[in-house]
Amino acid sequence: MATAPKKAAARTAPPALVPLPTDIVASASEVIEAAEEPIVEIQENVRSALEKGIAESRAAFVKAKISTDEAASALEQSYTAARDGVIAINAKALEALRANTEANFDFMKAAFAVKSLSDLIALQSEFTRKQVDAMTGQTKDIGALAQKAVTNAIEPIKEQVTRSFKIAV
Repeated sequence: MATAPKKAAARTAPPALVPLPTDIVASASEVIEAAEEPIVEIQENVRSALEKGIAESRAAFVKAKISTDEAASALEQSYTAARDGVIAINAKALEALRANTEANFDFMKAAFAVKSLSDLIALQSEFTRKQVDAMTGQTKDIGALAQKAVTNAIEPIKEQVTRSFKIAV
């Protein structure tokens, strides 16, 4: 039994370390240095790609901001033109209302001054003809103002869309 433990001890003894040749150690350091070069190159490529992406993003943001500012300006101009057009239309409508009211009062004064039914009928016919002519002219004037107001209100937006999308109209 005394020999059995000696055999077990001999089996568990660590093997002796074999020294590596120096040319293997040198080639291992060369491999590590060679692996570091592509890593540095990859890092530089990633860094330059990120910097390029950031620069392009900034340029796109500036373009978007400029376009947004121009669109807001176009909307303000459009609103101002529409407001001015509505004011002009309202002024023309009030002028027409005043003229029609004065014509009606003048007709009523003349109607009370007539002496015969035939004079009243002639006065009524003349008044009606003048009112139809006046209303036709007033309608044309108000229509022209409305068309001008719409054109003036749409023009800034149309120009902005043309500039933004570079569409030839």
